Amino acid sequence: MAIPLVDLKAQYETIKDEINEAIKDVLDSQIFILGPKVKELEDKIAQYIGVKFGIGVSSGSDALLLALMAIDVGQGDEVITTPFTFFATAGSVSRLGAKPVFVDINIKTYNIDPDLIESKITSKTKAIIPVHLYGQCADMDPILDIAKRHNLYVIEDTAQAIGAKYKNRMAGSMGHIGCLSFFPTKNLGGYGDGGMVLTDDPNIAEKISVLRVHGSKPKYYHSVIGCNCRLDAIQASILLAKFKYLDKWNSERRRNAEIYNSLFQGVDLITPYEESFNYHIYNQYVIRVKSNRDQLRDKLKDAGIATEIYYP
Repeated sequence: MAIPLVDLKAQYETIKDEINEAIKDVLDSQIFILGPKVKELEDKIAQYIGVKFGIGVSSGSDALLLALMAIDVGQGDEVITTPFTFFATAGSVSRLGAKPVFVDINIKTYNIDPDLIESKITSKTKAIIPVHLYGQCADMDPILDIAKRHNLYVIEDTAQAIGAKYKNRMAGSMGHIGCLSFFPTKNLGGYGDGGMVLTDDPNIAEKISVLRVHGSKPKYYHSVIGCNCRLDAIQASILLAKFKYLDKWNSERRRNAEIYNSLFQGVDLITPYEESFNYHIYNQYVIRVKSNRDQLRDKLKDAGIATEIYYP
């Protein structure tokens, strides 16, 4: 039996009727761009995360880009982040003419090492983007303390960590801005691209709401140059149907991780490390081997078990 890296069909089969009904509701309404389904999702996700505002956008990558635009990151600015993440984190910084400044990771968690951040701060530094990689929060308290002392923004890249917790605080709720991805393989994934920006700051929320519609407010009047970065109503309706299962699915991922941890005891490999103060939601279960990684992958492939390198 072949074991895929991610089996989206299996999940769909368990909620097929609900998903189909959610899509039908949007088709019947003929409201495809923003609208009540997007607003409902924004409100529910914001309440779940524990922030005042959620703004649905077209992808997690665009959530990061809009977050940076909302705090006026631009030419000559510097943004501190991790080199060990998906390309969009640093790519969003570079797209605005700013410079990503990389700080190395904690080798156990793979998240940015707070002890190395302060030495990289300059007069050009505008923000810090910690990434909650693989579903585990970065060590946020020292990061927030550094940011406060240096008057910097903190943007949480929460693309892989919806439902994760740090000292009982939800990922995406601790910085000035949080950014979610609803890419299909995420713990809460749509059937296409989608994302959301989270914040408690009404000015940032308003600015992102305007930026996501070409900078238009009122319609056809453009005070700023924005993007076409709206969340589709069909994606919002699918996410609403799936959202009620998120905590259950996260718990099941944690249980599966415990099973793997137990089965791998005594095997010469490194299993995921979870900080005692974190609630890890295992968007990926990532192992390390000391040697012969590619040989191991070949053997797993021969056995019908899919693997991937996160990140090469």
